[in-house]
Amino acid sequence: MHQHVEEDGGGPQALAEILFHRHAAAIFAFLCQQSPSREDAEDLLLEVFSAVLEQPKLSSLPPQQQSKLLWTIARNKQISAYRRRKSRPSVSMELVLADLFVDTEPTPEYEMIRLEEYARLHSAIQMLPPLQQKVLQLRFINGLRSPQIALQIGKSELAVRSMISRTLNQLRNLYKEGEK
Repeated sequence: MHQHVEEDGGGPQALAEILFHRHAAAIFAFLCQQSPSREDAEDLLLEVFSAVLEQPKLSSLPPQQQSKLLWTIARNKQISAYRRRKSRPSVSMELVLADLFVDTEPTPEYEMIRLEEYARLHSAIQMLPPLQQKVLQLRFINGLRSPQIALQIGKSELAVRSMISRTLNQLRNLYKEGEK
């Protein structure tokens, strides 16, 4: 019934695309059930298929083993995300936005703090490689989506999503190091 999925000259990316079309909907549904938000589930799905690209022997496995490996990776990524959420508490965006709009007249002290935060963020961004800086600019300043960015930088959409995710994590870490 299922055909053995092998690399067909397209390499691991072609295999990942085939597996994505075959399994992504079910894995995404599982991740949505286990994640606090749809966005978190999307990020985890991206991580799952990024990990698939890093599996050199995947093409030599029979379809049942490929499927089993995908689900194992998905479960492990979900568990890791759960542990991260437990160790890094999050704040609801509604609460943050409510606090932001309580006083519409910013104080001089607030303006100084905001400028210092922008300077810290700018320095952290400057520490990133040029390609990561460009991807951030295209995404957050120009407002482009992953497919549009992929066309501009000559990478796949999956690679762009992965790069954005890794870059934001790297920025978080650089930002935290700056706090110490």
